[in-house]
Amino acid sequence: MTEQHQIAIFEAMENPDFYPHAVSTIEQRDTHISKVFLTGNFAYKIKKPINLEFLDFTTLDKRRHFCRQEIDLNRRLALDVYLDVIPITFQNGRYHMAGAGSIVEYAVKMRQLPEISYMLQLVRRRKLEKGPIDALAGALAKSYTRASTSESINTVGSLETLRINCEENFRQTEKFVPEIIDEQMFLIIQAATRAFLQRRRSLFQRRVERGKIRDCHGDLRAGHIYFTDGIKIIDCIEFNDRFRYADITSDLAFFAMDLDFEGYPQIAQHLMNTYLEYTKDEEMLILLDFYKCYRAYVRVSDARLRHLKQLKAHFDSLKKLQNDMHLKINTEESPDACMRQILSHDYIFLTQQTVRAMKNLSL
Repeated sequence: MTEQHQIAIFEAMENPDFYPHAVSTIEQRDTHISKVFLTGNFAYKIKKPINLEFLDFTTLDKRRHFCRQEIDLNRRLALDVYLDVIPITFQNGRYHMAGAGSIVEYAVKMRQLPEISYMLQLVRRRKLEKGPIDALAGALAKSYTRASTSESINTVGSLETLRINCEENFRQTEKFVPEIIDEQMFLIIQAATRAFLQRRRSLFQRRVERGKIRDCHGDLRAGHIYFTDGIKIIDCIEFNDRFRYADITSDLAFFAMDLDFEGYPQIAQHLMNTYLEYTKDEEMLILLDFYKCYRAYVRVSDARLRHLKQLKAHFDSLKKLQNDMHLKINTEESPDACMRQILSHDYIFLTQQTVRAMKNLSL
C-alpha cells in the first residue's frame, strides 16, 4: 500500500496545482533512497520505503523520524535551507500538501538553491577562485570545532571500530575475488590497511583523546556545497549515525577524494593546506592518505557490487567488466610507483597525496 501511495503521490507532485505556492517549473531528481521535486523556489524530498540494511525507511513513522533528523542535522551547515517536515495527506481520493485527511507521507521542504552557485559547476567552469575555497576551509574548521563529541561517538570512531569496518569491507568483497576484483590488488589493499592500523595504533588513540572524533557530515563532496548567501553544505547522512561519527580527517578525505576524481587535485590540495593553517592539525597529514584509500575502497565496493547486475548487462562481456572494475597496479614496479596509479571506473588517483600513501603504509 505504501508503494502504491508513493507512486500516486509522485504523480500528484508533477502537477503545479498540488503546491500551496507559485511554481515556475517542476524538475525531478531520483536516487535509490529518495525522490526530490524542484519547483523553482522550494524543493521537496520524499524518502522511499526501502530497507538497505544500513538504512530503514520501511514505515511511515521511520520516514517521519528521518525527515526530522535530516532537518535538524543539516541545519548545522545550511540553517536557512532546511525549512520543515511537511505532511502529505489523503482525503476524498486526492492527495494534499499539509491538508485535511489522513497523513500518508512526509516530505522535507527546502529552499531551492541556485544551480549557478553549485560548487561542482563552478569548478568545472573554472569559476571558483581561491577566496571562496579559503572561506570554505575556514567554515569547515569552525563546523568541526562545534560538532558534537561524546564517549559513544568516540567508540564508533575508534581504532577498533575502524578495524572492524575494514575487515567487514574485505569480507563483503572477498567473494568477488578473482572473478571481478583482481586478487593481487585485493591482497595489497588488505595488507596495507592492516599494516597501517597496527603501526599507527597510538596515533588513532591520540585522535580520540584530543577530541578529533566528531559527529561529522558523512558525505562531504563538491556536489553538496553551494556558494550563495555565504556557504551552504547540504545532504549530510541522517539515516545512520555511524556513517557520520568519525575522525574529522575521514570526512575531509572523502571530500579530497571527490575532488581528485573530478580532476581537480590542486583544489583539494589548496583546501587541505588552508584547513591546516586554520587548525594546526598536523597529525591530519599522516592520516589523510589512509582515509582517502579507505573511503575510496568503500565507495567503489558499494557502487560496483550493489549494481552488479546492471553492470554485467551494460558491458559486452564479463571480461570487459573485470578489466573496468580492477584497481589496476603494475606490481612489477616499486611500491611508490605502484601507488601512482590506482584506478577504478569510479575513482582515479594520480596525485602526490596518493604516491605518499604507499610510503605511509610501508609496503
